[in-house]
Amino acid sequence: MLITFKSKAAADILMYEDHAKRMLELLGKDVKRGIITVAETGAAIVKLEAEIELDRVREAELAAQREKEAEDEDRFDAEDRKRLAAKTVSFGARAFPLLEMLRAAHAAGRDIVWGV
Repeated sequence: MLITFKSKAAADILMYEDHAKRMLELLGKDVKRGIITVAETGAAIVKLEAEIELDRVREAELAAQREKEAEDEDRFDAEDRKRLAAKTVSFGARAFPLLEMLRAAHAAGRDIVWGV
């Protein structure tokens, strides 16, 4: 299922519900329908940025661990490791459009809605 985030401060954003769920739960919002008010945008930006940074650290640790395991097992060559890494889409990449919408809405004094 797709979710469409709307704000008069930015273009609409379409996102799979599964991907939006983590972001919206982080912000304490319902996935099906909701609003992020102007008053909430500042805190939402801080929360998303913090989660993106935390996820970046986790991913770096996991990548280092996978690299070490692959070297230990010699089961993947360098090209295989590159292909596996390219298939992963980070939380930060998925959250970036919503984060940009939050910044624009905050600057313009506009709400963000979905499911309406």
